[in-house]
Amino acid sequence: MIDADLLAKLATYDTPTICNALEIIDSSSRLSGFTKRPLVCPFPDLPPFVGYARTATIRATHAHELVGDAAREQRLGYYEYIATGGPNPGVVVIQDLDGVDIGFGCFWGEVQSAIHKGLGCSGVLTDGGIRDIPQWAPGLPVLAGSIVPSHGHVHLDGYGKEVRVAGMVVRSGDLVHADNHGAVVIPEDHAEKIPDACGLLERKEAVILDMARATGFKFEDLKEALKKQEEIH
Repeated sequence: MIDADLLAKLATYDTPTICNALEIIDSSSRLSGFTKRPLVCPFPDLPPFVGYARTATIRATHAHELVGDAAREQRLGYYEYIATGGPNPGVVVIQDLDGVDIGFGCFWGEVQSAIHKGLGCSGVLTDGGIRDIPQWAPGLPVLAGSIVPSHGHVHLDGYGKEVRVAGMVVRSGDLVHADNHGAVVIPEDHAEKIPDACGLLERKEAVILDMARATGFKFEDLKEALKKQEEIH
């Protein structure tokens, strides 16, 4: 677990910048660890969110096999896991297992967003459906596969295990960063290096951006800027 100051610092960067920084730290990050398919972001003006994954899977195309006390115990176990199942803040990452019917029914809406915000979650990531956008818990960011009206037979399939959302593999306890662009898993041994990598990126990009935005920018200026950029380490 990283310290609170570093966690807060990571939340000041957008997710593309985090991805770029990870590529500097470990070039293999270009191929894995991030969402690879588009997700819906109904609140794009909310800031990035970062926290430790609480994972679960859902289904909605058929009724739950568990009923009565068994279903109730599963739900309570899930909520206990959300509240106490790892470091805080938690980021809820839920995979919809309905295959070609993914997003058939919503787990997420007014009630679940309020519950999870109240239990200390900093954000939601799912490839399933969401609804109740006007009634959604204020300030709780979410990325989802779709916005749909019904919950169908939605129920928990399981929780606390590895999931895959929009092509990104997430394990319970993984450090996840997300914003309106998508999400990325930050290996904890890379987290401390990210601020320095972001600083390097900013310095390199500033050389290009300052010149490109200047009045009278031309090709020769670009050549000069690219040369200067190569000298920044």
